[in-house]
Amino acid sequence: MPIPVVVPRLGWTMEQGVFVEWLKRDGDTINVGDPIFVLEGEKATQDIESTDAGVLKILSTGPKPGDTIDVGATVGYLLAAGEVWDGTAGTPAAPPSGTTAAEVPETEVDEDEPVVESNAGAGTSRQHITPRARRVAGELGVDWSDIEGTGASGRIREADIRAVADESVSIPMVATTAAPPVVELAAVAASNARRTIAERMLASAQQTAAVTLTTHVDATHLVALRKQFKAAAGDPTEVVPSLTDILVKLAAVALKQHPEVNSRWDDERIITSDEVHIGIAVDTPHALLVPVLRSVTRLTLRQVAVRSRDLIERARSRKIAVAELQGGTFTLTNLGMFGIDAFTPLLNPPQAAILGVGRITREAAVIDEHIVPRDRLTLSLTFDHRIIDGGPAARFLDALSKLISNPAPALIV
Repeated sequence: MPIPVVVPRLGWTMEQGVFVEWLKRDGDTINVGDPIFVLEGEKATQDIESTDAGVLKILSTGPKPGDTIDVGATVGYLLAAGEVWDGTAGTPAAPPSGTTAAEVPETEVDEDEPVVESNAGAGTSRQHITPRARRVAGELGVDWSDIEGTGASGRIREADIRAVADESVSIPMVATTAAPPVVELAAVAASNARRTIAERMLASAQQTAAVTLTTHVDATHLVALRKQFKAAAGDPTEVVPSLTDILVKLAAVALKQHPEVNSRWDDERIITSDEVHIGIAVDTPHALLVPVLRSVTRLTLRQVAVRSRDLIERARSRKIAVAELQGGTFTLTNLGMFGIDAFTPLLNPPQAAILGVGRITREAAVIDEHIVPRDRLTLSLTFDHRIIDGGPAARFLDALSKLISNPAPALIV
């Protein structure tokens, strides 16, 4: 009996993904654990491994690169050795005799392919979209979640998708016998990532009690230490800890001293994590990604530097795994390299806090009644007041400020 190859869920909130490409060909023998296709999740791509063995049957009606597909959808089948494919395992019905697939009219509900539904929110009706409209939406990068369908009971049809696409971009009509338009997968993936970011930022604003504390820190010794690391590097290819790497390590030390900040809100209760997993916000060409450095307190500064560089490079080249973007207990975002002095970072639920880092400036300071130049750094800590109060948050920020003012002792592991 054919075994369906289905779209897995890559994240807790994932309902749809973008099909990238097949890694195997029709008729290939598949073993358990073999990667068979690539799926774009909410923010990252991942090779999907087979959980069964057999001979791969790729459906002619299956997804094409750039198609948006639902979690749980069947994209192919695995056949037993010698098993003959009869085309009845849930595949769409063949077109009527004498017609081509392009000539078959779009039906409101395909008998053999389920209608896609989308929850429009609590207290509202469910949206329905025909499978063909769903595929066209994926090809054109159209978000159909807010479209009012013209089909029966408000069902979204292909014409509705194309009408929305025509409003935003002038797309010439193509005859059914012409070659299909080229799909820019990067544009489709960017659209999905942007939608995910929008949903999470809205959830952050609506579901948390966010408060931001800001302080100015003397970073003179931090800057000097970074210069020493650069000067001591004998090999040009050697990984030198960046200022962000040092701040990540110091933040981990402060989080161990103030574990309440290393907490999260989970099902109406607070959970404090024993391990410190710090997410680093990374600006990439396609989306803001937050790869996670795990068990930072167990790492040396050099290990932090090596691992963070690897994560950042793979995030920017779209080679990072979904699992490496999950499980953070605290987040650090640095906009100092863009000349930003201070900003209000948005929480990354369910985490309790996020640290925003501004640029380092050279300023005049009064020390022992003398005016001397000092390097100054602005820190902004946004925390969820449901989880921690202002006092503990302020004590954490004060502890981190002191570590930054004298970083060397805390970095000796």
